[in-house]
Amino acid sequence: MDILHRTTLLKGLFSYEKKILVEDKKLAIIPCRFHEILRENEIADYQKLFSPTGFCTQTDDSIQENKHFNYLVFTPRWKSKSNEVILLMHGLNERTWEKYLVWAEYLTEQTGKPVVLFPIAFHMNRTPDSWFNPRAILPWVNQRKEKTKEAVNSTFFNVALSSRISENPLRFYASGRESVFNLWQLVREIKSGMHPLFAEGASVNIFAYSIGAMLSQVFMLANPDHLTDDTKLFMFCGGSIFCDMNGNARDILDAKANEQMLDYYINEFSQNSSSHRILPEIFKNDDFEKAFQSMIRPELNRDFRENFFLKIKKQIQAVSLKKDLVIPTMGIIRALGKSSADILQEIDFPFPYTHQIPFPSKTDPEELSGSFLNVFNRAASFL
Repeated sequence: MDILHRTTLLKGLFSYEKKILVEDKKLAIIPCRFHEILRENEIADYQKLFSPTGFCTQTDDSIQENKHFNYLVFTPRWKSKSNEVILLMHGLNERTWEKYLVWAEYLTEQTGKPVVLFPIAFHMNRTPDSWFNPRAILPWVNQRKEKTKEAVNSTFFNVALSSRISENPLRFYASGRESVFNLWQLVREIKSGMHPLFAEGASVNIFAYSIGAMLSQVFMLANPDHLTDDTKLFMFCGGSIFCDMNGNARDILDAKANEQMLDYYINEFSQNSSSHRILPEIFKNDDFEKAFQSMIRPELNRDFRENFFLKIKKQIQAVSLKKDLVIPTMGIIRALGKSSADILQEIDFPFPYTHQIPFPSKTDPEELSGSFLNVFNRAASFL
């Protein structure tokens, strides 16, 4: 399989606005519209607590791109509604679906199931364009470097997220809350037959990468409305306990923001300190709160988390990469506990790679194809 050729072809076809036919694969890429409804007021009220950052004068609750947006569905060109679907969840600080397009195409082709590319809050097309406009954002990179000497790895790619996290680390939690509520709404729409592409009662499985895996774990641990009772989850380069993650990278977070975020959640949020009490009362101690807390440190709610994963171990598979510095294998083991022996497999590729770019372009095509198929054939067979 020529990964690079398919990526280039799909990138050229990509559109958030119109239906695209992939003629040689007999697939269609269909844009769908999402309007945030479920818990919308609670989310907005919480977001009002966060002060705007310098590069964006809007408050989080007023950013309309985050509330109403298009997402894409790869689907076989069937006439009838599908009774099966796979949700594809991406990583932290992602702006483009480019690397995921061939992932979605292959999963759709091999499983015969539609694949939904669903964006996390304030990621992909859920932000103002100015956040990633070089002319608009580069001055803030320089300013952050001047004001924050510890901001090693501060770049054009990560300054928006780094600045927002540094201004208030609770934004990570708020974004996660919003994203999980959005998943709840989407899955409920699918299963109720309200979605135009899916039949009532359709099964929903998840392919999750990086931080998308943690979101999926929280979603399944909370299991709102019992929507994930029969959900299968395949995690690639994801699934770690939060305290073992390392987002210090030029395309994720700068060193200062990563340090602040880890310190806050490990030493304050997870200990119910006074700063934690600014959470709305309706959020405190609910199923989502318990699920998120369980994923911060291995000793928090250990029995609840490990017993859950042990109980549903046949519904989860995970593949980690040996040289992954962002989501290490040991962190995934510490999250899953004893069930990791049945769920997780660590593999390695015969070429240089990173967490962010597991399938780099400057690689022998046969080695690249073999490594890609090693992961995605497992995922397709499972999902």
